[in-house]
Amino acid sequence: MPFRTFTRRTLGVTAGALLAFSALTAPALSQTPPGVLVVGQIAEPQALDPHAVTAVNDFRILMNLYDGLVRYAPGTLEVEPSLATEWEISEDGTVYTFSLREGVSFHDGAAFDAEAVVWNFERMLDEEHPLHAETGPFPLAFFFDAIETVEAVDTHTVRFTLNEPYAPFLSNLAYPTGLIVSPAAVQEHRDEFGRNPAGTGPFIFDEWRSNERVTVVANPDYWDGAPELEAVVFRPITDANTRVAEMLSGGIDLMVEVPPTAVAQFQTDEYRVIEQAGPHVWFLILNAKEGPFADKRVRQAANYAIDKRALTEDILEGTAEIAAGPIPPAFGWAYNEELEPYPHDPERARELIAEAGAEGAELTFYVTEGGSGMLDPIPMGTAIQADLAAVGFEVNIETYEWNTFLGEVNPGLEGKADMAQMSWMTNDPDTLPFLALRTEAWPEHGGFNSGYYSNPEVDALLERARVETDQDERARLYKEMQVIVQDDAPWVFVANWVQNAVTSDRVGNFDLEPSFFLLLHDVVKN
Repeated sequence: MPFRTFTRRTLGVTAGALLAFSALTAPALSQTPPGVLVVGQIAEPQALDPHAVTAVNDFRILMNLYDGLVRYAPGTLEVEPSLATEWEISEDGTVYTFSLREGVSFHDGAAFDAEAVVWNFERMLDEEHPLHAETGPFPLAFFFDAIETVEAVDTHTVRFTLNEPYAPFLSNLAYPTGLIVSPAAVQEHRDEFGRNPAGTGPFIFDEWRSNERVTVVANPDYWDGAPELEAVVFRPITDANTRVAEMLSGGIDLMVEVPPTAVAQFQTDEYRVIEQAGPHVWFLILNAKEGPFADKRVRQAANYAIDKRALTEDILEGTAEIAAGPIPPAFGWAYNEELEPYPHDPERARELIAEAGAEGAELTFYVTEGGSGMLDPIPMGTAIQADLAAVGFEVNIETYEWNTFLGEVNPGLEGKADMAQMSWMTNDPDTLPFLALRTEAWPEHGGFNSGYYSNPEVDALLERARVETDQDERARLYKEMQVIVQDDAPWVFVANWVQNAVTSDRVGNFDLEPSFFLLLHDVVKN
Protein backbone atom coordinates (compact mmCIF):
# COMPACT_ATOMS: atom_id res chain seq x y z
CA MET A 1 0.00 0.00 0.00
CA PRO A 2 1.50 3.44 -0.87
CA PHE A 3 2.28 6.06 1.74
CA ARG A 4 -0.43 8.37 0.48
CA THR A 5 -0.73 10.93 3.26
CA PHE A 6 2.80 11.59 4.50
CA THR A 7 5.19 14.45 4.00
CA ARG A 8 8.19 13.95 1.73
CA ARG A 9 10.52 13.83 4.75
CA THR A 10 8.43 11.24 6.59
CA LEU A 11 8.04 9.09 3.48
CA GLY A 12 11.78 8.81 2.85
CA VAL A 13 12.76 8.02 6.43
CA THR A 14 9.93 5.61 7.15
CA ALA A 15 10.13 3.75 3.87
CA GLY A 16 13.82 3.12 4.44
CA ALA A 17 13.22 1.87 7.96
CA LEU A 18 10.43 -0.45 6.85
CA LEU A 19 12.52 -1.85 4.03
CA ALA A 20 15.12 -2.65 6.66
CA PHE A 21 12.44 -4.32 8.75
CA SER A 22 11.23 -6.36 5.77
CA ALA A 23 14.71 -7.75 5.35
CA LEU A 24 14.49 -9.07 8.90
CA THR A 25 11.26 -11.02 8.46
CA ALA A 26 13.13 -14.12 7.32
CA PRO A 27 13.38 -16.92 9.92
CA ALA A 28 16.77 -15.76 11.25
CA LEU A 29 15.85 -12.46 12.92
CA SER A 30 18.55 -10.23 14.34
CA GLN A 31 18.01 -6.57 15.21
CA THR A 32 15.09 -4.34 14.28
CA PRO A 33 15.82 -0.95 12.65
CA PRO A 34 16.15 2.26 14.73
CA GLY A 35 12.99 4.33 14.99
CA VAL A 36 10.74 1.35 14.22
CA LEU A 37 9.13 -0.37 17.20
CA VAL A 38 8.15 -4.00 16.56
CA VAL A 39 5.47 -5.24 18.96
CA GLY A 40 4.71 -8.92 19.53
CA GLN A 41 0.92 -9.16 19.77
CA ILE A 42 -0.97 -12.19 21.07
CA ALA A 43 -3.21 -12.57 18.00
CA GLU A 44 -4.25 -11.20 14.64
CA PRO A 45 -6.63 -8.24 15.12
CA GLN A 46 -10.25 -8.79 14.19
CA ALA A 47 -10.63 -5.33 12.66
CA LEU A 48 -9.31 -1.78 13.04
CA ASP A 49 -12.73 -0.18 13.37
CA PRO A 50 -12.93 0.78 17.08
CA HIS A 51 -16.72 0.58 17.14
CA ALA A 52 -16.79 -2.99 15.83
CA VAL A 53 -14.34 -4.85 18.10
CA THR A 54 -14.18 -5.92 21.74
CA ALA A 55 -10.70 -7.37 22.35
CA VAL A 56 -7.85 -5.58 24.12
CA ASN A 57 -5.55 -7.15 21.52
CA ASP A 58 -7.21 -4.88 18.94
CA PHE A 59 -7.45 -1.90 21.30
CA ARG A 60 -3.65 -1.89 21.68
CA ILE A 61 -3.41 -0.90 18.02
CA LEU A 62 -6.49 1.30 17.85
CA MET A 63 -5.46 3.66 20.67
CA ASN A 64 -2.53 4.76 18.49
CA LEU A 65 -4.63 5.42 15.37
CA TYR A 66 -7.56 7.30 16.87
CA ASP A 67 -8.52 9.81 19.55
CA GLY A 68 -11.71 10.18 21.55
CA LEU A 69 -13.28 13.30 22.97
CA VAL A 70 -11.55 12.42 26.25
CA ARG A 71 -8.81 9.97 27.24
CA TYR A 72 -7.41 8.43 30.39
CA ALA A 73 -4.68 10.49 32.03
CA PRO A 74 -1.34 8.61 32.04
CA GLY A 75 -1.16 5.98 34.77
CA THR A 76 -4.82 6.38 35.76
CA LEU A 77 -8.41 5.68 34.77
CA GLU A 78 -9.31 9.36 35.29
CA VAL A 79 -10.43 11.21 32.18
CA GLU A 80 -8.72 14.28 30.73
CA PRO A 81 -9.28 16.35 27.55
CA SER A 82 -8.39 14.95 24.13
CA LEU A 83 -10.36 15.98 21.03
CA ALA A 84 -12.57 17.94 23.43
CA THR A 85 -10.74 20.70 25.30
CA GLU A 86 -13.39 21.09 28.00
CA TRP A 87 -16.97 20.11 28.85
CA GLU A 88 -19.90 21.08 31.01
CA ILE A 89 -22.40 18.76 32.71
CA SER A 90 -25.91 19.90 33.56
CA GLU A 91 -26.99 19.88 37.20
CA ASP A 92 -29.26 16.88 36.65
CA GLY A 93 -26.40 14.92 35.01
CA THR A 94 -28.19 14.38 31.69
CA VAL A 95 -26.62 16.98 29.36
CA TYR A 96 -22.91 16.99 28.42
CA THR A 97 -21.65 19.84 26.26
CA PHE A 98 -18.16 19.49 24.77
CA SER A 99 -15.96 22.21 23.25
CA LEU A 100 -13.92 20.62 20.47
CA ARG A 101 -10.29 21.16 19.58
CA GLU A 102 -9.86 23.32 16.47
CA GLY A 103 -7.51 22.75 13.57
CA VAL A 104 -7.54 18.93 13.78
CA SER A 105 -7.80 16.78 10.65
CA PHE A 106 -8.38 13.09 10.09
CA HIS A 107 -5.59 11.11 8.45
CA ASP A 108 -7.46 11.24 5.12
CA GLY A 109 -7.43 15.05 5.20
CA ALA A 110 -11.06 15.56 6.22
CA ALA A 111 -11.70 18.12 8.96
CA PHE A 112 -12.60 16.99 12.47
CA ASP A 113 -15.66 18.90 13.73
CA ALA A 114 -18.93 18.53 15.60
CA GLU A 115 -20.72 17.01 12.61
CA ALA A 116 -18.12 14.22 12.49
CA VAL A 117 -18.78 13.45 16.17
CA VAL A 118 -22.53 13.33 15.58
CA TRP A 119 -22.01 11.05 12.57
CA ASN A 120 -19.90 8.62 14.63
CA PHE A 121 -22.50 8.11 17.33
CA GLU A 122 -25.41 7.98 14.91
CA ARG A 123 -23.65 5.22 12.92
CA MET A 124 -23.35 3.18 16.11
CA LEU A 125 -26.73 3.87 17.68
CA ASP A 126 -29.22 4.66 14.91
CA GLU A 127 -30.43 1.53 13.12
CA GLU A 128 -31.73 3.75 10.30
CA HIS A 129 -28.31 5.26 9.65
CA PRO A 130 -27.27 4.38 6.06
CA LEU A 131 -24.08 2.60 7.19
CA HIS A 132 -25.28 1.10 10.48
CA ALA A 133 -26.14 -2.34 9.15
CA GLU A 134 -23.43 -2.53 6.49
CA THR A 135 -20.50 -1.58 8.76
CA GLY A 136 -21.76 -3.13 12.01
CA PRO A 137 -22.44 -4.89 14.25
CA PHE A 138 -21.27 -2.64 17.09
CA PRO A 139 -21.07 -4.98 20.09
CA LEU A 140 -20.13 -2.36 22.69
CA ALA A 141 -22.71 0.23 21.64
CA PHE A 142 -24.19 -0.78 25.02
CA PHE A 143 -21.76 1.78 26.45
CA PHE A 144 -23.87 4.56 25.00
CA ASP A 145 -27.40 3.28 25.51
CA ALA A 146 -28.17 6.31 27.68
CA ILE A 147 -27.72 8.74 24.76
CA GLU A 148 -31.05 10.23 23.74
CA THR A 149 -29.69 12.74 21.22
CA VAL A 150 -26.33 14.03 20.00
CA GLU A 151 -26.27 17.34 18.16
CA ALA A 152 -23.80 19.80 16.67
CA VAL A 153 -24.45 23.12 18.44
CA ASP A 154 -21.91 24.79 16.14
CA THR A 155 -18.80 23.74 14.25
CA HIS A 156 -16.79 23.04 17.41
CA THR A 157 -19.46 22.35 20.03
CA VAL A 158 -21.32 19.07 20.45
CA ARG A 159 -24.07 18.27 22.95
CA PHE A 160 -25.11 14.85 24.24
CA THR A 161 -28.48 14.54 25.97
CA LEU A 162 -28.96 11.38 28.02
CA ASN A 163 -32.26 9.76 28.92
CA GLU A 164 -31.13 9.60 32.56
CA PRO A 165 -27.97 10.27 34.58
CA TYR A 166 -25.25 7.81 33.64
CA ALA A 167 -22.21 7.75 35.92
CA PRO A 168 -19.76 5.90 33.58
CA PHE A 169 -20.45 8.16 30.57
CA LEU A 170 -17.14 10.06 30.49
CA SER A 171 -15.14 6.91 31.22
CA ASN A 172 -16.89 5.11 28.38
CA LEU A 173 -16.08 7.97 26.01
CA ALA A 174 -12.39 7.37 26.83
CA TYR A 175 -12.73 3.67 25.96
CA PRO A 176 -12.04 2.51 22.36
CA THR A 177 -15.76 2.37 21.59
CA GLY A 178 -15.73 6.16 21.98
CA LEU A 179 -12.89 6.76 19.51
CA ILE A 180 -13.76 9.01 16.57
CA VAL A 181 -13.37 7.63 13.04
CA SER A 182 -13.31 9.57 9.77
CA PRO A 183 -16.84 9.60 8.30
CA ALA A 184 -15.36 10.11 4.82
CA ALA A 185 -13.16 7.02 5.16
CA VAL A 186 -16.08 4.86 6.30
CA GLN A 187 -18.18 6.13 3.42
CA GLU A 188 -15.36 5.35 0.99
CA HIS A 189 -14.46 1.88 2.27
CA ARG A 190 -17.83 0.88 3.76
CA ASP A 191 -17.65 -2.72 5.06
CA GLU A 192 -13.88 -2.74 4.38
CA PHE A 193 -13.22 0.23 6.69
CA GLY A 194 -11.94 -2.17 9.36
CA ARG A 195 -8.97 -2.86 7.09
CA ASN A 196 -8.59 0.76 5.92
CA PRO A 197 -8.84 2.83 9.11
CA ALA A 198 -8.49 6.60 9.44
CA GLY A 199 -8.60 8.56 12.68
CA THR A 200 -6.86 11.61 14.13
CA GLY A 201 -4.31 9.75 16.28
CA PRO A 202 -0.53 9.95 16.60
CA PHE A 203 0.04 7.19 14.04
CA ILE A 204 -1.36 6.70 10.53
CA PHE A 205 -2.32 3.31 9.14
CA ASP A 206 -0.01 2.04 6.37
CA GLU A 207 -0.77 -1.62 5.68
CA TRP A 208 -2.15 -4.85 7.07
CA ARG A 209 -0.62 -8.10 5.85
CA SER A 210 -2.85 -10.85 7.17
CA ASN A 211 -1.23 -13.07 9.79
CA GLU A 212 2.02 -11.18 9.32
CA ARG A 213 1.85 -7.57 10.51
CA VAL A 214 -0.06 -4.31 10.84
CA THR A 215 2.15 -1.29 10.13
CA VAL A 216 1.46 2.29 11.23
CA VAL A 217 3.66 5.34 10.71
CA ALA A 218 4.13 8.60 12.59
CA ASN A 219 1.61 11.40 12.07
CA PRO A 220 3.88 14.45 11.66
CA ASP A 221 0.90 16.81 12.08
CA TYR A 222 -0.54 15.26 15.24
CA TRP A 223 -2.26 17.91 17.35
CA ASP A 224 -0.44 16.74 20.49
CA GLY A 225 2.98 16.70 18.83
CA ALA A 226 4.54 14.25 16.39
CA PRO A 227 5.52 10.85 17.86
CA GLU A 228 9.14 10.07 18.56
CA LEU A 229 8.96 6.81 16.58
CA GLU A 230 8.92 6.67 12.80
CA ALA A 231 6.73 3.57 12.67
CA VAL A 232 5.27 0.74 14.71
CA VAL A 233 4.88 -2.81 13.43
CA PHE A 234 2.38 -5.01 15.27
CA ARG A 235 3.18 -8.69 14.66
CA PRO A 236 0.61 -11.36 15.59
CA ILE A 237 2.52 -14.20 17.29
CA THR A 238 -0.13 -16.42 18.80
CA ASP A 239 2.16 -18.98 20.42
CA ALA A 240 3.59 -17.61 23.66
CA ASN A 241 6.80 -19.62 23.41
CA THR A 242 7.38 -18.26 19.92
CA ARG A 243 6.88 -14.69 21.19
CA VAL A 244 9.48 -15.37 23.87
CA ALA A 245 11.92 -16.77 21.29
CA GLU A 246 11.36 -13.74 19.02
CA MET A 247 12.01 -11.39 21.92
CA LEU A 248 15.20 -13.19 22.87
CA SER A 249 16.43 -13.25 19.25
CA GLY A 250 15.79 -9.55 18.63
CA GLY A 251 12.87 -10.05 16.22
CA ILE A 252 10.55 -7.92 18.35
CA ASP A 253 11.25 -4.96 20.64
CA LEU A 254 8.23 -5.16 22.91
CA MET A 255 6.28 -8.20 24.03
CA VAL A 256 2.94 -8.02 25.83
CA GLU A 257 1.59 -10.67 28.20
CA VAL A 258 4.87 -12.42 29.02
CA PRO A 259 4.19 -16.04 30.06
CA PRO A 260 4.82 -16.39 33.81
CA THR A 261 7.37 -19.14 33.23
CA ALA A 262 9.40 -16.86 30.94
CA VAL A 263 9.65 -13.70 33.08
CA ALA A 264 12.93 -14.76 34.68
CA GLN A 265 14.60 -14.99 31.26
CA PHE A 266 14.21 -11.23 30.81
CA GLN A 267 15.49 -10.11 34.19
CA THR A 268 18.85 -9.02 32.76
CA ASP A 269 20.41 -5.72 31.70
CA GLU A 270 19.36 -6.34 28.07
CA TYR A 271 15.65 -6.13 28.88
CA ARG A 272 13.16 -4.26 31.01
CA VAL A 273 10.20 -6.06 32.58
CA ILE A 274 7.25 -3.78 33.31
CA GLU A 275 4.26 -4.62 35.52
CA GLN A 276 1.08 -2.67 36.16
CA ALA A 277 -2.01 -3.56 38.17
CA GLY A 278 -5.29 -3.02 36.42
CA PRO A 279 -8.96 -4.02 36.55
CA HIS A 280 -8.81 -7.59 35.24
CA VAL A 281 -10.87 -10.71 35.95
CA TRP A 282 -10.08 -14.21 34.62
CA PHE A 283 -13.09 -16.50 35.03
CA LEU A 284 -15.02 -19.46 33.69
CA ILE A 285 -18.43 -18.78 32.18
CA LEU A 286 -20.87 -21.47 33.33
CA ASN A 287 -23.94 -22.35 31.28
CA ALA A 288 -26.67 -21.49 33.78
CA LYS A 289 -29.46 -22.13 31.28
CA GLU A 290 -29.09 -25.83 30.59
CA GLY A 291 -27.07 -28.83 31.69
CA PRO A 292 -25.51 -29.45 35.12
CA PHE A 293 -24.69 -25.79 35.76
CA ALA A 294 -28.35 -24.78 35.56
CA ASP A 295 -28.33 -25.83 39.24
CA LYS A 296 -26.67 -23.25 41.51
CA ARG A 297 -25.30 -26.02 43.75
CA VAL A 298 -23.30 -27.44 40.84
CA ARG A 299 -21.95 -24.00 39.96
CA GLN A 300 -20.88 -23.55 43.57
CA ALA A 301 -19.34 -27.01 43.50
CA ALA A 302 -17.17 -26.01 40.54
CA ASN A 303 -15.92 -23.01 42.52
CA TYR A 304 -15.02 -25.28 45.45
CA ALA A 305 -13.47 -27.95 43.23
CA ILE A 306 -10.95 -25.77 41.40
CA ASP A 307 -7.73 -25.07 43.23
CA LYS A 308 -7.27 -21.36 42.45
CA ARG A 309 -4.20 -21.09 44.66
CA ALA A 310 -2.41 -23.76 42.63
CA LEU A 311 -3.43 -21.98 39.41
CA THR A 312 -2.16 -18.56 40.54
CA GLU A 313 1.00 -19.78 42.26
CA ASP A 314 2.10 -22.82 40.25
CA ILE A 315 0.93 -22.03 36.71
CA LEU A 316 0.83 -18.22 36.85
CA GLU A 317 3.82 -18.12 39.21
CA GLY A 318 2.49 -15.33 41.39
CA THR A 319 1.60 -12.94 38.56
CA ALA A 320 -2.08 -12.98 39.60
CA GLU A 321 -4.16 -13.12 42.76
CA ILE A 322 -7.20 -15.28 43.48
CA ALA A 323 -10.43 -13.58 42.45
CA ALA A 324 -13.36 -13.34 44.85
CA GLY A 325 -16.08 -11.99 42.57
CA PRO A 326 -16.99 -10.08 39.41
CA ILE A 327 -15.42 -6.72 40.32
CA PRO A 328 -11.60 -6.64 40.55
CA PRO A 329 -9.81 -5.09 43.54
CA ALA A 330 -8.23 -2.47 41.23
CA PHE A 331 -11.55 -0.63 41.62
CA GLY A 332 -10.79 -0.05 45.29
CA TRP A 333 -13.76 2.22 45.96
CA ALA A 334 -16.29 -0.31 44.59
CA TYR A 335 -14.60 -3.59 45.56
CA ASN A 336 -16.16 -5.57 48.42
CA GLU A 337 -13.19 -6.37 50.65
CA GLU A 338 -15.38 -8.50 52.94
CA LEU A 339 -15.78 -11.15 50.23
CA GLU A 340 -13.52 -14.16 50.64
CA PRO A 341 -12.72 -16.30 47.58
CA TYR A 342 -14.25 -19.77 47.43
CA PRO A 343 -11.78 -22.05 49.23
CA HIS A 344 -10.47 -25.22 47.60
CA ASP A 345 -12.76 -27.80 49.20
CA PRO A 346 -13.25 -30.92 47.03
CA GLU A 347 -15.29 -32.63 49.72
CA ARG A 348 -17.80 -29.78 49.85
CA ALA A 349 -17.91 -29.88 46.04
CA ARG A 350 -18.78 -33.58 46.07
CA GLU A 351 -21.55 -32.98 48.65
CA LEU A 352 -23.15 -30.29 46.49
CA ILE A 353 -22.88 -32.43 43.36
CA ALA A 354 -24.55 -35.32 45.16
CA GLU A 355 -27.35 -33.06 46.46
CA ALA A 356 -27.99 -31.92 42.88
CA GLY A 357 -27.83 -35.47 41.49
CA ALA A 358 -25.06 -34.46 39.09
CA GLU A 359 -22.51 -37.19 39.83
CA GLY A 360 -20.57 -38.24 36.75
CA ALA A 361 -21.89 -35.37 34.63
CA GLU A 362 -20.12 -34.89 31.30
CA LEU A 363 -19.00 -31.31 30.59
CA THR A 364 -17.86 -29.61 27.39
CA PHE A 365 -15.19 -27.00 28.16
CA TYR A 366 -14.09 -24.34 25.64
CA VAL A 367 -10.43 -23.38 25.98
CA THR A 368 -8.54 -20.80 23.93
CA GLU A 369 -4.97 -21.05 22.65
CA GLY A 370 -4.33 -17.46 23.73
CA GLY A 371 -5.99 -14.07 23.80
CA SER A 372 -6.26 -10.74 25.57
CA GLY A 373 -5.59 -11.24 29.25
CA MET A 374 -6.02 -15.00 29.01
CA LEU A 375 -2.68 -15.57 30.78
CA ASP A 376 -1.66 -19.22 30.17
CA PRO A 377 -4.99 -20.66 29.02
CA ILE A 378 -4.06 -24.18 27.90
CA PRO A 379 -2.18 -25.17 31.09
CA MET A 380 -4.92 -23.43 33.10
CA GLY A 381 -7.58 -25.39 31.23
CA THR A 382 -5.78 -28.69 31.74
CA ALA A 383 -5.41 -28.08 35.49
CA ILE A 384 -9.07 -27.10 35.78
CA GLN A 385 -10.06 -30.24 33.89
CA ALA A 386 -8.11 -32.35 36.41
CA ASP A 387 -9.65 -30.59 39.42
CA LEU A 388 -13.18 -31.13 38.10
CA ALA A 389 -12.40 -34.76 37.28
CA ALA A 390 -11.27 -35.23 40.88
CA VAL A 391 -14.81 -34.47 42.10
CA GLY A 392 -16.50 -36.76 39.58
CA PHE A 393 -17.02 -34.74 36.38
CA GLU A 394 -15.97 -35.95 32.95
CA VAL A 395 -14.59 -32.85 31.21
CA ASN A 396 -14.01 -32.71 27.46
CA ILE A 397 -11.85 -29.81 26.30
CA GLU A 398 -12.33 -28.16 22.91
CA THR A 399 -9.52 -25.74 22.00
CA TYR A 400 -9.82 -22.79 19.60
CA GLU A 401 -7.68 -19.97 18.22
CA TRP A 402 -8.60 -16.68 19.95
CA ASN A 403 -10.78 -14.99 17.32
CA THR A 404 -12.51 -18.30 16.53
CA PHE A 405 -12.98 -18.81 20.27
CA LEU A 406 -14.73 -15.44 20.60
CA GLY A 407 -16.97 -16.37 17.69
CA GLU A 408 -18.01 -19.53 19.55
CA VAL A 409 -18.43 -18.03 23.03
CA ASN A 410 -19.88 -14.55 22.51
CA PRO A 411 -23.06 -15.79 20.77
CA GLY A 412 -23.74 -17.88 23.88
CA LEU A 413 -23.06 -21.40 25.16
CA GLU A 414 -26.59 -22.74 24.74
CA GLY A 415 -26.55 -26.01 22.83
CA LYS A 416 -22.75 -25.97 22.55
CA ALA A 417 -20.82 -26.03 25.82
CA ASP A 418 -21.14 -26.10 29.59
CA MET A 419 -18.25 -23.79 30.39
CA ALA A 420 -15.72 -21.51 28.74
CA GLN A 421 -12.67 -19.54 29.73
CA MET A 422 -12.89 -15.74 29.61
CA SER A 423 -11.12 -12.63 30.79
CA TRP A 424 -12.12 -8.98 30.86
CA MET A 425 -10.11 -5.82 31.35
CA THR A 426 -12.56 -3.07 32.21
CA ASN A 427 -12.71 0.71 32.67
CA ASP A 428 -15.44 1.05 35.30
CA PRO A 429 -17.12 -1.22 37.90
CA ASP A 430 -20.26 -0.99 35.77
CA THR A 431 -18.77 -2.43 32.59
CA LEU A 432 -18.24 -6.14 33.15
CA PRO A 433 -21.31 -6.95 35.28
CA PHE A 434 -23.62 -4.75 33.20
CA LEU A 435 -22.50 -6.29 29.91
CA ALA A 436 -22.06 -9.87 31.10
CA LEU A 437 -24.35 -10.56 34.10
CA ARG A 438 -27.66 -8.81 33.46
CA THR A 439 -30.64 -10.70 32.05
CA GLU A 440 -30.89 -8.07 29.29
CA ALA A 441 -27.27 -8.85 28.36
CA TRP A 442 -28.11 -12.35 27.12
CA PRO A 443 -26.61 -12.89 23.63
CA GLU A 444 -29.96 -12.58 21.87
CA HIS A 445 -30.18 -9.04 23.27
CA GLY A 446 -26.70 -8.20 21.99
CA GLY A 447 -24.83 -8.62 25.28
CA PHE A 448 -22.05 -10.85 26.58
CA ASN A 449 -23.94 -12.87 29.20
CA SER A 450 -22.97 -16.04 27.34
CA GLY A 451 -23.95 -18.30 30.25
CA TYR A 452 -27.52 -16.89 30.46
CA TYR A 453 -27.32 -16.01 34.15
CA SER A 454 -30.38 -14.17 35.44
CA ASN A 455 -31.19 -12.65 38.82
CA PRO A 456 -33.72 -9.78 38.99
CA GLU A 457 -32.13 -8.44 42.17
CA VAL A 458 -28.75 -8.18 40.45
CA ASP A 459 -30.41 -6.53 37.44
CA ALA A 460 -32.01 -3.91 39.69
CA LEU A 461 -28.80 -3.14 41.59
CA LEU A 462 -26.83 -2.69 38.37
CA GLU A 463 -29.47 -0.41 36.87
CA ARG A 464 -29.53 1.72 40.03
CA ALA A 465 -25.74 1.91 40.31
CA ARG A 466 -25.17 3.24 36.80
CA VAL A 467 -27.55 6.20 37.26
CA GLU A 468 -26.33 7.03 40.79
CA THR A 469 -24.07 10.09 40.75
CA ASP A 470 -22.95 9.79 44.38
CA GLN A 471 -19.89 7.51 44.36
CA ASP A 472 -20.38 6.28 47.93
CA GLU A 473 -23.89 5.11 47.10
CA ARG A 474 -22.68 3.55 43.85
CA ALA A 475 -20.06 1.67 45.87
CA ARG A 476 -22.70 0.37 48.30
CA LEU A 477 -24.82 -0.95 45.43
CA TYR A 478 -21.88 -2.67 43.75
CA LYS A 479 -20.77 -4.27 47.01
CA GLU A 480 -24.27 -5.64 47.59
CA MET A 481 -24.35 -6.97 44.02
CA GLN A 482 -21.01 -8.76 44.48
CA VAL A 483 -22.31 -10.73 47.48
CA ILE A 484 -25.31 -12.00 45.51
CA VAL A 485 -23.31 -12.87 42.41
CA GLN A 486 -20.64 -14.70 44.36
CA ASP A 487 -23.33 -16.87 46.00
CA ASP A 488 -25.14 -17.49 42.69
CA ALA A 489 -21.79 -18.47 41.13
CA PRO A 490 -22.59 -17.84 37.45
CA TRP A 491 -18.83 -18.00 36.92
CA VAL A 492 -15.88 -19.71 38.52
CA PHE A 493 -13.97 -16.70 39.86
CA VAL A 494 -10.33 -17.55 39.21
CA ALA A 495 -7.78 -14.72 39.07
CA ASN A 496 -7.02 -11.01 38.96
CA TRP A 497 -3.91 -10.45 36.86
CA VAL A 498 -1.07 -7.98 37.25
CA GLN A 499 -0.33 -7.26 33.57
CA ASN A 500 3.22 -7.35 32.30
CA ALA A 501 5.35 -6.59 29.27
CA VAL A 502 9.03 -6.70 28.36
CA THR A 503 11.04 -4.35 26.18
CA SER A 504 14.59 -4.48 24.88
CA ASP A 505 17.12 -2.04 26.28
CA ARG A 506 16.82 -0.05 23.03
CA VAL A 507 13.31 1.09 23.98
CA GLY A 508 12.65 4.05 26.26
CA ASN A 509 9.71 6.03 27.70
CA PHE A 510 7.41 3.01 27.70
CA ASP A 511 5.01 2.25 30.55
CA LEU A 512 1.99 0.01 30.88
CA GLU A 513 -1.36 1.62 31.63
CA PRO A 514 -4.08 0.42 34.04
CA SER A 515 -6.41 0.58 31.02
CA PHE A 516 -4.33 -2.25 29.41
CA PHE A 517 -3.85 -0.09 26.30
CA LEU A 518 -0.48 0.45 24.60
CA LEU A 519 0.15 4.19 24.32
CA LEU A 520 3.18 4.67 22.09
CA HIS A 521 3.22 8.42 21.36
CA ASP A 522 6.19 9.13 23.66
CA VAL A 523 8.13 5.88 23.17
CA VAL A 524 11.66 6.12 21.73
CA LYS A 525 13.76 3.41 20.06
CA ASN A 526 17.45 3.61 19.17
